[in-house]
Amino acid sequence: MTPRSSADATNRLPRVAGGPFDWPLADEDIRAALDAAYRDGSWGRYSGPHGDALVEDLRAFFACKQALLCSSGTIGVELALRGCGVEAGDEVILAGYDFPGNFRAVEAIGARPVLVDIDPGTWCLDTQSLEEAARINGDRVTAVVVSHLHGGLADMPKIVSVARRRGWAVVEDACQQPGAQLEDRLAGRWGDVGVLSFGGSKLLTAGRGGTVLTDDARIHQRMKVYAQRGNQAFPLSELQAAVLRPQLAKLPRRNQLRAQRVETLREATAQLSAWLRPVVCPLDWQPAYYKLAWSFAPAESQPELRDALIVALHAAGAPIDEGFRGFTGRSAHRCRRAGKLDASARLSRSTILLHHPILLAPEQAAWQVARVLDDAVRRLAT
Repeated sequence: MTPRSSADATNRLPRVAGGPFDWPLADEDIRAALDAAYRDGSWGRYSGPHGDALVEDLRAFFACKQALLCSSGTIGVELALRGCGVEAGDEVILAGYDFPGNFRAVEAIGARPVLVDIDPGTWCLDTQSLEEAARINGDRVTAVVVSHLHGGLADMPKIVSVARRRGWAVVEDACQQPGAQLEDRLAGRWGDVGVLSFGGSKLLTAGRGGTVLTDDARIHQRMKVYAQRGNQAFPLSELQAAVLRPQLAKLPRRNQLRAQRVETLREATAQLSAWLRPVVCPLDWQPAYYKLAWSFAPAESQPELRDALIVALHAAGAPIDEGFRGFTGRSAHRCRRAGKLDASARLSRSTILLHHPILLAPEQAAWQVARVLDDAVRRLAT
């Protein structure tokens, strides 16, 4: 296949009207929460009523016993690993395609990442690869970090089953999927610890911040002890807690609307299946769409085609970017591979991601994105 130039792909493309699709949304409930924090003076305190109330809201929403607020989802993963007893010299399994902060969180403890492959349909840690890692040189492994990514959900029932048999702790990274449902439980509630992010682009946003969820009092206590440096070293402020509470209350309805828009996009792009493969999920599970992933199949062997596609989509106003770079290029002195990482490598070259703000826009915007995708993909792939 000879790739066409991005100029060829951009020429006469339709445009996505109505942008920019800003985030966070204008919300009078958030304005009222900020006013309340100003009036009661808590905006300048180390801790106060809004943080305490947010903890109670999170415990109720996620049906968990403990919720520790923190400064980011990334530090939340590190705190979770430390709470689970991971120490320097241990090994921690994570996917070969994942958020880079998770790799760094393992390294921050002095532990060694052990990479396993992902399921190419879900972009999440592959259970068969995990089984193989358990059989081959798994004696130093003490924990598994599992991320729910890009509208896909990891198979937590199977992952937890494997981990329990081996005595591994499970840290469930639900930073991209607050409110997602797997069988009878929310994402973040399957492992020993669940982590959420409140970063500026996230579905629940306070600019920065995160929380760690657990039912285990010992894990919670270890995290608190590590975070205490005369005060909380990784804090979430009262202002941040205040603006998160109304968003948490609206999360189920917003997730439902995002899911409806994704179905519109799936329907409208179904004819592109030869070139554009969407993330999949069991019908009875409900993701929360912070990102929506496709693999642009021609880019699996010709990565420059994805670059051209992204340029064309940006020119047309579509809020779509490339996926993670993944860890398949990391050197052996930093990590160990447990088997081949073929799917991780392919998807690091071919993934494109739709950003979530457009999923709360009127339905017409989803149809416009589909038209832009259709034209750009066909021009580059044929």
